[in-house]
Amino acid sequence: MNFLSHYYFERDNTDENIVIGVILPDLIKNAQKESNLYPLKEKHLFLKDPVQLSLLKGWERHLEVDRIFHNSDFFKVQTAALKQLILPACENSPVKPFFLAHIGIELVLDHILTVKGIVNINTFYEQLIKSDKKAVETFLKNSGVADTSVFLKFLENFISSRYLFSYQKIENISYALNRICMRIWPNPFTEAQTKLLTEKLIIYRDAVKPEYLEIFNRIERILPPL
Repeated sequence: MNFLSHYYFERDNTDENIVIGVILPDLIKNAQKESNLYPLKEKHLFLKDPVQLSLLKGWERHLEVDRIFHNSDFFKVQTAALKQLILPACENSPVKPFFLAHIGIELVLDHILTVKGIVNINTFYEQLIKSDKKAVETFLKNSGVADTSVFLKFLENFISSRYLFSYQKIENISYALNRICMRIWPNPFTEAQTKLLTEKLIIYRDAVKPEYLEIFNRIERILPPL
């Protein structure tokens, strides 16, 4: 799941450090894609400080939500459906349709949450602003990140840009998908392919809208309490 879908499960959580912990795995991957962190293997480093523990709880929550989501029938069925729908947009493109469908589902869910007003993006960013950045830096160092300067700069830009507001427009989901693919392939889509991708995403969004909350409700029922 993507940023706002993860935030959905903490939308009423008043602990801003759990909130940033919940999206921390994706933040670090965006900032430093070569980073592979396993803080849960070193729990003892985080248990004595309540803020560090909040960050760890958020991190663990993220992994659990992703585990449930990626093993759900919803994910399997919807990945297959979206993959078939976007095949024409992937013709003569190096992008793997399954990869695009996987990421596409997650971004479309974020998009629907925003347009439906299910999550409050302003509140999300306010939580990130209030979070303890020094504690985040310590958390990352304890997790094995020797130089945290790249991440902290990325985090500052992530918060100040308010980029997730752009998810309110479906064409920006296509743009985001194109940017993600550019990390792997130099020229993933032409302008015409991106336009076609937007058209297919609109069809998919309208088809999944009536049932999209089912997966959130299912995950919420399974998630252990914090």
